[in-house]
Amino acid sequence: LNELYCEEVQNSYTSDLKTPTLKEVNIWPQAGRSSSSSGVSFSCPDVCLCLFLLCLIGSVLGHPQCLDYGPPFQPPFHLEFCSAYENFGCCDQERDNSIAAKYWDIMDNVDPRGRKLCGTYIKDILCQECSPYAAHLYDAEDPRAPLRSLPGLCFDYCSEFHFNCRSAIRLLTRDKHIQECCETNRTRFCELLRLQDEDYCFPSVLRNTALSHNLGSVVEDQRGCIQLCLSEVANGLRNPVLVVHPSDRSHRLFVAEQVGVVWVYLPDGSRLEEPFLDIKSVVLATPWLGDERGFLGMAFHPRYKYNGKFYIYYSYMDKNRVEKIRISELKVSASDANKADPHSERNLLELEEPAANHNGGQLLFGVDGYMYLFIGDGGKAGDPFGKFGNAQNKSTLLGKVLRIDVDGKSPDGKPYRIPPDNPFVSDPKARPEVYAYGVRNMWRCAVDRGDPVTKKGRGRIFCGDVGQNRFEEIDLIVKGGNYGWRAKEGFECYDTKLCHNSSLGDVLPIFAYGRSVGKSVTGGYVYRGCESPNLNGLYIFGDFMNGRLMALQEDEKTNKWKKQDICIGSTTACAFPGMISSYSKFIISFAEDEAGELYFMSTSYPNAYAPRGSLYKLIDPARRAPPGKCKYKPVPVETKSKQIPFVPRAKTVLELLNESSTAKPPKKSSTLPAAIPTVSSKKAKKPSSTKIKASTVQPAPSGKERKRIKAEAKPHKPRQGEKVTHNSRATPAPPLPRRKSSHLARPKKVLPKNAALAKGKLEKRRKKQL
Repeated sequence: LNELYCEEVQNSYTSDLKTPTLKEVNIWPQAGRSSSSSGVSFSCPDVCLCLFLLCLIGSVLGHPQCLDYGPPFQPPFHLEFCSAYENFGCCDQERDNSIAAKYWDIMDNVDPRGRKLCGTYIKDILCQECSPYAAHLYDAEDPRAPLRSLPGLCFDYCSEFHFNCRSAIRLLTRDKHIQECCETNRTRFCELLRLQDEDYCFPSVLRNTALSHNLGSVVEDQRGCIQLCLSEVANGLRNPVLVVHPSDRSHRLFVAEQVGVVWVYLPDGSRLEEPFLDIKSVVLATPWLGDERGFLGMAFHPRYKYNGKFYIYYSYMDKNRVEKIRISELKVSASDANKADPHSERNLLELEEPAANHNGGQLLFGVDGYMYLFIGDGGKAGDPFGKFGNAQNKSTLLGKVLRIDVDGKSPDGKPYRIPPDNPFVSDPKARPEVYAYGVRNMWRCAVDRGDPVTKKGRGRIFCGDVGQNRFEEIDLIVKGGNYGWRAKEGFECYDTKLCHNSSLGDVLPIFAYGRSVGKSVTGGYVYRGCESPNLNGLYIFGDFMNGRLMALQEDEKTNKWKKQDICIGSTTACAFPGMISSYSKFIISFAEDEAGELYFMSTSYPNAYAPRGSLYKLIDPARRAPPGKCKYKPVPVETKSKQIPFVPRAKTVLELLNESSTAKPPKKSSTLPAAIPTVSSKKAKKPSSTKIKASTVQPAPSGKERKRIKAEAKPHKPRQGEKVTHNSRATPAPPLPRRKSSHLARPKKVLPKNAALAKGKLEKRRKKQL
């Protein structure tokens, strides 16, 4: 029966934009002919089906969306015909011309009096394809639903149209059911075109200030939280730490896992079966929760297309069992563009790590062509090394931003050259590689591409610097800058004595936040892509520990930065095909593809060996670029490895909306439905597949950082005085119902003994669980 319904409805509502061959028609009401439906019986069997369908699809709330299921956009050129939507809507100039052509084809079949009386009605109805709410007007918000051939009209407007121009119905649609059922029956026709939500019908949708307010701008909720959406790009990754691209117009993504494996993702979303690079046998990574060691950084040479060089940053253990950081150069294989040559490794720099944490890990090339390296302060807590700590000591490379020229060699034999304008080249007490100092553990930095038109901001380097126990900060890197650590943390003093004695020239962060907001910053990117023009200039970043997504917007007048939260997963804002409503909690890193679109990586369990990581793309549901503007043709790259198609795991918003109300409630998970998360991930089982001897590896990250990571991975514990509404593991199970006595029952004197034994076993079992 359902299949029959679907077939019938599809036939009734299939859009047909072909112009019919028509004779001249008189479309104004004829004398003596009533437009009223009184006394006319209902003979169209499809009306009930159509109304049923409207109710079914009404579960998807109206939001700005076009007939191609994407967000509206600002047309790049003036619209001559449907000019009401030239500032924001769903038509570009080509579509506008097509609608105009259809209009004039209809007008050619209408006499002069009819043109004067009904021309405006016909134009308005045809132009609803350009409305920002076109998908709602045509019931196209769900791609699986049949498309209306006519838009949803408000009843009064529909009645006027039918009264004056009912004969025009056969000119606007070739649907025989509508022509036969509704041309003579106004009530039936207008009921058929009525929308369940009257606010969205035409022309009320134009007068609704709530719907038209800030239309096309970034959507914010009542708290000022920016509403963005996600699409799932990859999953099943083991702590994905970075995504980079080679800028060779191939539009490939290279995704690195903490264990030391780099995968290639093609523009069609598939992954190559064989990795680009696999050095997990060399990389020092452990299964300990939140361990900061491993494969941490990668960057392609600016001329990779011609020289095939790229650079990696990873933890390893030397022959004397000393933990070190190694930065080295490799080349792509001469026989396979999707495979690295592991034998081409050339060591550029090695640093001994005094502790297991604060390993830094960012590599990037600036607009000046030099490579920037971001090194942690050496670990432990409070930078306890030396009189002032490593970060303030310019004679060591720990706690620094370094800048080197990888295309040259130094006279002293180093495999890189020192840029002549490095700030401390003439200071005998400083290492010439140092570009900036006073940093704690910068985790994820990025170069701003600059505004697509004006190039304003181009070359700025943004970094997230993880704090000790009070503040997380976002910094702009400047030449020779001292970022204050360990004298300062955020805007305030950390080492009071050192802070009061330090110079006033410290570079302050552009933004800092305390523990009430988050506990471990993950630096992001300034959006400069094409697909979401509203986001241009926003610096988007997050917090590893609580999964909060945030954005900074610069006030050009004051040069100050305003922070806003980002909320993900609104069923109203994100009811588009392919968009999802949740993400894994622990935000590890952010990324930018070759076209400038933004992504982030996160995992539900921060273990280097747990395949719980995913890659997500950020999307603005309020406005997109005009069709065709962001199209690019990837340069084909020969693939010798098998391609594995992407299989999404997360349910889309539309799938969730269409789920049956009788479905079982979903199991608890550590994915986040919004950017201000309150859900803690479940404590997962300890992995047993990988064992590392204590004698060969330093202890896992110690101190407050490891404690806070473990605490976040444990189930939420109520505060003092907080009522517990769920059963804990220690709560005794309810007693079993007593069996009724019978003549087969054992003597009563045996029961106490058995009950005591059972009670004892139960107590032991509870103690074990506890």
